[in-house]
Amino acid sequence: MNAITDNPWIAEEAAAEAQAESQAGRIKIEREQIKLEKRLCREVGRAITDFNMIEEGDKVMVCMSGGKDSYTLLDILRKLQKRAPVKFDLVAVNLDQKQPGFPDHILPDYFKSIGVDYHIETQDTYSVVKRVIPEGKTTCGLCSRLRRAILYSVADKLGCTKVALGHHRDDIVQTLMLNMFYGGRMKGMPPKLVSDDGKHVVIRPMAYVPEKDTIRWAQYQQFPIIPCNLCGSQDGLQRVAVGEMLREWDKKFPGRIESMFRAMGNIVTTHMMDPELHDFKNARATGIADPDGDMAFDPEEMPVAPAFAGGVQVVQLS
Repeated sequence: MNAITDNPWIAEEAAAEAQAESQAGRIKIEREQIKLEKRLCREVGRAITDFNMIEEGDKVMVCMSGGKDSYTLLDILRKLQKRAPVKFDLVAVNLDQKQPGFPDHILPDYFKSIGVDYHIETQDTYSVVKRVIPEGKTTCGLCSRLRRAILYSVADKLGCTKVALGHHRDDIVQTLMLNMFYGGRMKGMPPKLVSDDGKHVVIRPMAYVPEKDTIRWAQYQQFPIIPCNLCGSQDGLQRVAVGEMLREWDKKFPGRIESMFRAMGNIVTTHMMDPELHDFKNARATGIADPDGDMAFDPEEMPVAPAFAGGVQVVQLS
């Protein structure tokens, strides 16, 4: 027996109060969703402008994996398409790699439901990868190369001028760290590039978008997510390890990922070690002052990172 609902004197008041609380919760979620949508559109639009990603008359092929990021990319590009200063077309493309158990109806059904042009390319790369890569070894490298070649051919077939990928800011920073840790080189994931054969322009419109925003947007929009069971679920992947490391670091020191991302666009080549970027061998004293010259003896003005003591953040003032 419920003392509140069974009491006719207060049951109606309790129901009204519960309804008001539920409505307030819905309003709060709607406000957060609107703010997130505006932020996503702003950041994607800013990246497109900064790197001249989409131009008048472009036909953009949006590569759809069925993950949260590609769904978000397609959704935001469709919103921007309605008010962009240039006219461009979109076509959603999915490569069905014939993975066992892959729900091949989900993406076509979704594309039809939103009324977007789409193309499903079916190529059995799964069998190739499983045949070539020994059991237990990482399949991502070969899978990625096969997928890229196929998608380029599809872009040609569909007459697409740009190939849009759903990589976000965190992917870009992770790639930088992976190349540093395992490849011994300073190389990231550019927001725009021309393919090796010179025929395709690849763009990453979500270069400024943090992953946490694509996660939240996918939840709000309830996209029919398709998990990757071929490579994304493999344990011990280097990218997974680096991603976990960066997320943990960002929890302890908020803003670190954003700072690293900004650093990728603020490179001082004279203070690195690549002789292809700076002529160290022929560096000579000229007797002429250079405001951009050596600062080895100048104090570095670095922000003081917050310290943590007993789980409590301690702000150090310099």
